[in-house]
Amino acid sequence: MLPVWCFGEVLIDFLTIGQQQEASLRLPEYRQYPGGAPANAAVAVAKLGGQAGMIGQVGADQFGQFLRASLAANGVDTSRLLEHPQALTPLAFVLLDASGERSFEFYRRDSADLLFAQQDWQAEWFAQPGMLHLCSNTLTEAGIRAVSMHGVQLAKQAGWLVSVDVNLRANLWPQHQLDIPAILALCAQADVLKVSRDELDALGGEALIATWRQAGARLILVTDGGQPLHYYSQEAQGVLAAPAVKAVDTTAAGDSFSGAVLYGLSRCLPTNPALWQQQVELEALLAFALACGAHTVTRPGAIPALPCFADVSHAWQLA
Repeated sequence: MLPVWCFGEVLIDFLTIGQQQEASLRLPEYRQYPGGAPANAAVAVAKLGGQAGMIGQVGADQFGQFLRASLAANGVDTSRLLEHPQALTPLAFVLLDASGERSFEFYRRDSADLLFAQQDWQAEWFAQPGMLHLCSNTLTEAGIRAVSMHGVQLAKQAGWLVSVDVNLRANLWPQHQLDIPAILALCAQADVLKVSRDELDALGGEALIATWRQAGARLILVTDGGQPLHYYSQEAQGVLAAPAVKAVDTTAAGDSFSGAVLYGLSRCLPTNPALWQQQVELEALLAFALACGAHTVTRPGAIPALPCFADVSHAWQLA
């Protein structure tokens, strides 16, 4: 099984769980959960039985300690999760509407994850075969953008597979302005690329599919909430329906799906390197990932909602 290393933000999700009336004040109540898209994906891989690790940085504070312990408790290797002596661990407040859809408020200025440095990457990390997974949220500032692309280049030079979940969060970018050329530059390096329908439209539309295929992407996944998944490989394309479930919290749905895809690839590719060309097997893997995402939205929170393999074993149809 190939190890999957996820790079980027690991943060605290404060999830709305209700409101409390005190005199004339109606006070929102929040519960602290471990989160961050790359961290969620790492846990998704580990909980399914894969080998996953986290590359990044937290603060030397109680939140950072909580996150490290939470990842380790879920089977994620935290030996490459650094600790910054002064910068704080980033926070996110997750607000849910009546249908479980979420919006975010981030507290991430000069936070520890953004101060991961180029020299923090270690060449020996790439000595054995593996996969690197990251999102566009490590492109939001010039420093961490260069650091992220350096890590991608180290992975590519070592022959690793690079997975990118676009995962746009405009309110993480200065003045809420996406740097689309920077995001597209990262996408062009991806072997596996996940993008939502809204994100695809924001980045330039359907024509990008052909561009990414020409750049070498082996698998492009276009999600659309509970709507069908569209996928594109070098040889084929298709559409798969997502399982119908009642959503409680969609916070980690995409990360669960991404983690399940990474788990499936890490498990299957060592014995079946031609998987990319096998449409039946690819669709079986993607159906499993869709089942994982559907399972996740039926529970609150991010990491606690991610399935173990036993929860979704009925959906695994590969060797």
